Amino acid sequence: MKLFFSTLLLVTTFIVKSQTAASDKPVYQLRIYEIFESNKNQFHERFRDHAMRIMMKYNFKITSIWESKSDKKTEFVYFLEWPDETTMKKAWEGFKSDPEWIAIKKEFTAKYGNVVGNIEDRILTKTDYSPK
Repeated sequence: MKLFFSTLLLVTTFIVKSQTAASDKPVYQLRIYEIFESNKNQFHERFRDHAMRIMMKYNFKITSIWESKSDKKTEFVYFLEWPDETTMKKAWEGFKSDPEWIAIKKEFTAKYGNVVGNIEDRILTKTDYSPK
């Protein structure tokens, strides 16, 4: 019986540690926004001067920001790092429901029209052979 409980304890410890290790891996998020040449400067103003500041209240960790332009469209691309998916979801909920952010979006839309078209959101998980 003692051997049974020792084995059970060992297996339970292994499972808990495995689950903890899996949830401790960071989550990466790739966001791609279609933006319009007609009000691109206003989009950048809104993101740079307002969105980023409000995102910081919710512990967003933006690691890089790019603009991509093809003959068909212009895209704004940014990359975020999160400690886990639960944290990411809670931060986005907070940001999207932030009264200041809601007011700024409403103000910019009234002045400049829609500054963002299609939005793509991708959650990325590193492979075990990804460079460090």
